Amino acid sequence: MASPHRIFTETDLVLASHNAGKLREISALFEGRPFQVTSAADHDVPEPEETEDSFIGNAVLKARHTVEATGKPAIADDSGLVVPALNGAPGIYSARWAGPDRDFIMAMQKVNSSLAATGGADRRAYFTCVLALAWPDGHHEVFEGRVDGDLIWPPRGDRGFGYDPMFVARGYDLTFGEMDPQEKLDIGHRADAFAKLVAACFP
Repeated sequence: MASPHRIFTETDLVLASHNAGKLREISALFEGRPFQVTSAADHDVPEPEETEDSFIGNAVLKARHTVEATGKPAIADDSGLVVPALNGAPGIYSARWAGPDRDFIMAMQKVNSSLAATGGADRRAYFTCVLALAWPDGHHEVFEGRVDGDLIWPPRGDRGFGYDPMFVARGYDLTFGEMDPQEKLDIGHRADAFAKLVAACFP
């Protein structure tokens, strides 16, 4: 039976992001594949305004924007920290909580103070990731991944990025900011989504 997904056979793939940390992670996940991975920054493609109200919507928006600007297939990641005790915040606004300077120390402090205002008893959280892979002819594929854990304070570690220093994955003792980057890759939300993407489009 034919796969319901489109197999990727192109020689170029553009990551629809200017985030150097994401580019490192995505490039590492695609290592050894017969195509070149570049970023939107490499092509001078500005980041679009994220106007959708879901991770899926924003991932598809970013992928399509980059495809239209470059004429090449693009992969976009929309990911964030979801805290049930904060009604899902920061969620799709995870990057915006860090402000225009991407100050994630400030963002982590905001999450922690917001939790404290709720009483702070429920510190469950999860990182979610949606990967959208889009082609110039308008076709796209979407895959979702997730990793559950708890938030700690004060933050620990400087090996990750974003909210990593305050997140401890379920079953682990180290924060994502303390963890070996490869181990984080292996268990993270992006790896979960990526495994589904690879199985479907890069067999």
